[in-house]
Amino acid sequence: MESKRGFLRFASGVRGLREFGIIVFILVLSVLIGIRNPRFLTWGNIHDMLVDTAVLLVVAVGMMLVLVTGGIDLSAESVLALTGMVAGITIKDHPYLSPLLMLVFGLCFGGLLGSITGLIISRGRVLPIIATLSMMYIYRGITFIVSKGEWIDAHEMPESFKALATGRALGFSNLIVIALLVYVVFYYFTAHTRTGREIYAVGSNLEAARVIGIDTTFITWLVYTLSGALSGLGGVMWVARYASAQNDTAAGFVLTVVAACVLGGVSISGGAGTIPGVLLGSITIGIINNALPMIRVSPFWKMALQGIIILVAALVNVAVARNIERTQLRQREELRMVRYGA
Repeated sequence: MESKRGFLRFASGVRGLREFGIIVFILVLSVLIGIRNPRFLTWGNIHDMLVDTAVLLVVAVGMMLVLVTGGIDLSAESVLALTGMVAGITIKDHPYLSPLLMLVFGLCFGGLLGSITGLIISRGRVLPIIATLSMMYIYRGITFIVSKGEWIDAHEMPESFKALATGRALGFSNLIVIALLVYVVFYYFTAHTRTGREIYAVGSNLEAARVIGIDTTFITWLVYTLSGALSGLGGVMWVARYASAQNDTAAGFVLTVVAACVLGGVSISGGAGTIPGVLLGSITIGIINNALPMIRVSPFWKMALQGIIILVAALVNVAVARNIERTQLRQREELRMVRYGA
């Protein structure tokens, strides 16, 4: 028992060390960018950067839940686009609708789309990468059909809806407040609920999770439903932020979401990842996106930098996982020696 507790303390310490390392990286990067362009460290720019990153923060939480189970949700960007388009059309035709109601609509509609994908994977036993790739194209196609190839522009949206992005609460943009609420809710969900712990158990060892009585089919369906719901919420936030609903909204955005998760310490193979880590990973991506124009670096470098970030983060994750495995084996050997006196 003491051996097991020792390992858990070690694993927790490794995760904490990794998140501390990300914080240090963010601070060092910010200082270096601030030296090049002092305007970067002003509160106005930091606030604008967080507003631009708010949608990424929300969608990355849903992606983290999927990745923790060992899956992936490539359809997240299309769910975001379709929900945003439907929300844009709805608010255009019914401008009196409450912005809060549109946020709830985004959660529900996105959750519905995610649940369909979840059923295909959990009940249909289709590989996540195949199922979500297929649904990515299906949902994107439906977006074009619903919009009839047209865009919803700013002048077609009521000011009350656009105030979702322009308005403030407690001194912060509404979008930042929404993102923080999402993080608080899902931090509690993953850290302090039985279902949240079961998500990690499924990702750590699927067969073992089944043996101890976890409904792995339900958990798999649930994470894709939650990912869809948060992508749908992100869709409404995106349309409000840019005051525009387009057919190609968020094209390629899923790669940025995965990059934020991996940078935050989420394991692609499942079983590992934290809400604070994803928050830090998303902020790091936001800093890079915000800083490139300010230090006069070509935007064409953005994709390359994200690729480098994913690769480095993946290598670090592998190194950490190997260290944990070695420690776990050592702890088991020590426990065996204690039991049998070998």
